[in-house]
Amino acid sequence: MKSDVQVAVIGGGIVGASVLYWLTKLGWTDALLLERRELTSGSTWHSAGNTTYFGPYPAMTKLFAGSIRTYLQAERESGQSVSFHQTGSLRLAATERELNLFHTYKLSYDKLGIPFHVRTPEEVADLHPLLNVSGIFGAAHTPTDGHVDPTGATQALALAARNMGATVERHCTVTALTREAGHWVIETANGTVRASNVVVATSFWAREMLSPLGLNLPVFATQHQEVITQSIPGLEALDHEVPAWRDSYMSGSVRQEAKGVLAGVYEAEPKFWALDGIPEDFKEDLFPPELDRIMPHLERLIERMPSFGEAGIKVINNGPMCWTPDGLPMLGPMPDQDGLWLATGFNVGIGTGGGSAEFLARWMTTGSPPFDLSVVHADRFDNEMSREAALAAIRGVYAVGYELPDSF
Repeated sequence: MKSDVQVAVIGGGIVGASVLYWLTKLGWTDALLLERRELTSGSTWHSAGNTTYFGPYPAMTKLFAGSIRTYLQAERESGQSVSFHQTGSLRLAATERELNLFHTYKLSYDKLGIPFHVRTPEEVADLHPLLNVSGIFGAAHTPTDGHVDPTGATQALALAARNMGATVERHCTVTALTREAGHWVIETANGTVRASNVVVATSFWAREMLSPLGLNLPVFATQHQEVITQSIPGLEALDHEVPAWRDSYMSGSVRQEAKGVLAGVYEAEPKFWALDGIPEDFKEDLFPPELDRIMPHLERLIERMPSFGEAGIKVINNGPMCWTPDGLPMLGPMPDQDGLWLATGFNVGIGTGGGSAEFLARWMTTGSPPFDLSVVHADRFDNEMSREAALAAIRGVYAVGYELPDSF
């Protein structure tokens, strides 16, 4: 293992692999990624892999668009498939207010060069014949997004980075991080590394990792459940994949998975995990399913898609998901910690990871962020924020789910 590098990235999920890729792409090839187990082991491996362009904030939409571009770019450069399914996405308008907001978003998408349409209920039914459109006002339609295979995308990023000179060390747990003589000293299970720069991309582990430095990161994990069904006859009869769809009424997202569907929901009251410390032996673990907690949302899902209620359940994944008090990632340098950068706090790591990594890598290699996106800057939270205040804020953001703000 290298003992002295320009930059070390800690964490081998989609975010860490994306950061490693973009740093090497931009010339910082003396780069090392450290992963405690296997690539994707944290929460990436059980992610739905959704990559949508939809969002009410144009600057964040740049990150969504950058993610798809990043994964496809890494696929071309590495030869490793990311299994991108360009199904397109529908954001259902549960209210007339939402439909009006969709019309206001169009100009922003036009400026970004992203195809964006506001569809009538009849057009939605044509695009997704299994949806019951009687209760919607229309939908926003982004036809060129979709979903990727999280493992394939992570492997493509890592391979492309290695081909450009980077190094990946798996099964290399970081045990301590200290600042000495103008460098960061990283103690690992496989030896000591000195690095001029460190990027912490360890998701819900970041809080405990940086606490010894006096940093109080308001990053916590909730349990998040996804349901995968058995085959649905209506999907079996089609010769193409239907668009993914998202809905504030159901408060969740649904996409096709083989000839069934994968549905993830955000219940009104999130259940936190490991508030007093992540177990040292936590691996690629899932929690026991708790369908009762999300049953009201699944009932609304059945209203929207009656065939979901007729399908058998094949798999229920209940795994940890990372959250910050405002639901946005933490990107950028930490004050008074020269050379320490964050890329953590992602609850939609696949959807924003690739674009966020490019944003951070350009900031690191040029000395300034490539565009104004202060809402994700890593230093935006008060270091004195109490755990109770952070958890209360996360509860509020989680409960809001897919509701849209009135303005950008």
